[in-house]
Amino acid sequence: MGDSQRISVHRLLGQGLVADVVLWKNWRGAAALLVSSSTLWYLFERAGYNFLSFVANVVLLLVLILFFWAKAANLLNRPLPPLPDLEISEETVAKVADAVQIWMNRALTVAHDIAIERNLLLCVQVVGGLWAISFVGSLFNFLTLIYVCVLLSLSLPVLYDKYQDQIDDRLCVIYGTIQTRYKKIHSIVLSKIPNQSNKEKKAQ
Repeated sequence: MGDSQRISVHRLLGQGLVADVVLWKNWRGAAALLVSSSTLWYLFERAGYNFLSFVANVVLLLVLILFFWAKAANLLNRPLPPLPDLEISEETVAKVADAVQIWMNRALTVAHDIAIERNLLLCVQVVGGLWAISFVGSLFNFLTLIYVCVLLSLSLPVLYDKYQDQIDDRLCVIYGTIQTRYKKIHSIVLSKIPNQSNKEKKAQ
């Protein structure tokens, strides 16, 4: 595979701050994310720290710092704490609402195809995906799963960007094998199940 066929991982990730952090181009941000996530995971999973107590103590500390900073600034004629306007803009709310609407419409479309259209293949895919999520959830708790996802996001893109040619070759072989097995299963099992549209044609 030549260099002209290589995929720009940085471009796929948006070429922004997230891409720089995930690919370790912004190594300070990546290191800060790794250290902070590792610290939080250790505090909650190993040290037994309570999440609600942690949030309350952090907010309490911030409130006390801001209060004494404002008092000291008033006495010493210093500038007040540089706080931005603490409000959510209507544009942000609209963007979040649009994103939620898109995901909800997709979920409702899948439910419609399964319940009304009786799409067996889609039903099998959804059941398999939910079973995989349930299986992974039985191995890790939610916080550990998030920590594992953070570690994977900071390692897999870098490895793929570095060894893209070798990984693509392996994935092509695996994909071809899966496609061959899937076609065999589909022709043997799924093709024996009558489709709803065929039933309607026979009824007419």
